[in-house]
Amino acid sequence: MLELAWPWLLVLLPLPLLAARLLPRARGMFGTALHLPHLGVALPQQADVSPVPRLRRVFALLAWALLVLAAARPQWLGPPEDVARSGRDLLLAVDTSGSMSIEDMQLGGSAVPRFAAIQAIASDFVERRRGDRVGLILFGTRAYLLVPLTFDLRTVGKQLLDSTIGLAGRETAIGDAVGLAVKRLRARPQEQRVLVLLTDGVNTAGELTPSKAIDLAEANQVRIYTIGIGAEQMRVDSLFGSRMVNPSADLDEAMLTKMAERTGGRYFRARNSEELADVYRTIDKLEPAADAKQSLRPVDEWYWMPLAAAFAAAALAFAVPAWRLRGLRGVPA
Repeated sequence: MLELAWPWLLVLLPLPLLAARLLPRARGMFGTALHLPHLGVALPQQADVSPVPRLRRVFALLAWALLVLAAARPQWLGPPEDVARSGRDLLLAVDTSGSMSIEDMQLGGSAVPRFAAIQAIASDFVERRRGDRVGLILFGTRAYLLVPLTFDLRTVGKQLLDSTIGLAGRETAIGDAVGLAVKRLRARPQEQRVLVLLTDGVNTAGELTPSKAIDLAEANQVRIYTIGIGAEQMRVDSLFGSRMVNPSADLDEAMLTKMAERTGGRYFRARNSEELADVYRTIDKLEPAADAKQSLRPVDEWYWMPLAAAFAAAALAFAVPAWRLRGLRGVPA
């Protein structure tokens, strides 16, 4: 379909005609056609010093019309095409330390380890991020990039489900996990850098302290959503009977809250599977996934066609007077 990007410029088309009508005409020059000095007779004849043939005017007006048309930017719009749309670059950092084996979460009415609840709920979260690039980091004693940023969400979910507790060590290197995420995200567009970090403890290993990691994430404008997972009450049986304990006593909520607030994210507390699912739904709202596809129409600019024709018409307008004068004066070409 052909259309003009700036059709309002067509109002300039009658400008030369308005100028010709409103501006005063140039006075003609008079010359002597026949001079007879011995009779004292001179017959005047009006002669236009700069004759403008009618054909020249036609070419000049045509050149003006084509210039205005070129300025209005004629475009050819092709049929709509679906193209992939890039959304956020989201890294999921999951704690696989030894404490993730504590069975204080519920799935289907049965007690399961914390890591099993994360696998089930986080894999569903990943599946909903269509249109985003998602990657997976596992951290324990050290931090490892298990899956780099990719649109292949099925692979990310499968790798998470296939992971095991202790795969990256039994301790907790939160600072190293954040540092690795920042390294992978800093080359991405600023507004798309997002890290979701899940842990149940306190930083006990690694080379980068959480404080330095927060500074690094803030400097590189990486938004971090932190999730502290684990129940606050759990019944433990022993030889002396059962007693209630807090299995999340070591959770460093102050550090996780500071990390989220300093980077423009938010800290969440997930004491059970329902709260963890709610956390992911909230993150979906705070960081909505991009549409999987968007429709675009290819545009071909055709302004160069009337522009080239305008130059050709202008060249003809300047050439016509020379041809006419040569024909009238009998000057050989």
